[in-house]
Amino acid sequence: MRRLAAALLLACAAAVACAADTAEALFAATFPGVDGKAVTLADYRGKPLVVNFWSRACPPCRTELPELSALQKEFAVRGLVVLGIALEQPENAKKVRDFLYAYEVDFPSLLAGGQGIELMQALGNEKALQPFTLVVGSDGRVLSRKIGPFSRADFLSVLDRLLP
Repeated sequence: MRRLAAALLLACAAAVACAADTAEALFAATFPGVDGKAVTLADYRGKPLVVNFWSRACPPCRTELPELSALQKEFAVRGLVVLGIALEQPENAKKVRDFLYAYEVDFPSLLAGGQGIELMQALGNEKALQPFTLVVGSDGRVLSRKIGPFSRADFLSVLDRLLP
């Protein structure tokens, strides 16, 4: 009986660990883009992704956004998609667009508001600290999570697993 209980406990722990390693919560979400049109994140399934949660009030975000934009430009030819999820309310769309323009960010950004905080928590950032970046393989598995500024070196450390 103890062996059965231990085996069930181990199986449950493994299932939880596997679930945490996938981006299913991400692909289940829909948020408005800065243009006001709804974007279903399931549309990004099957693509190698760098997903960055940020806000205008976050100083480290201001530093990393242009670097993420440069990665998008450099690696788009290999299929990389950089996606920003702004922890901003949809009514701030114009302010967010102006901010993105000022920081020369040209990758898609969505307006998630408080739902973005819940999504970060579901994806492993329990304290909802920002910036928060996920690297998701085309198979939907999370290859990397980082709380704090995401650098080119961070990206290069997972490049071989992300973009074959």
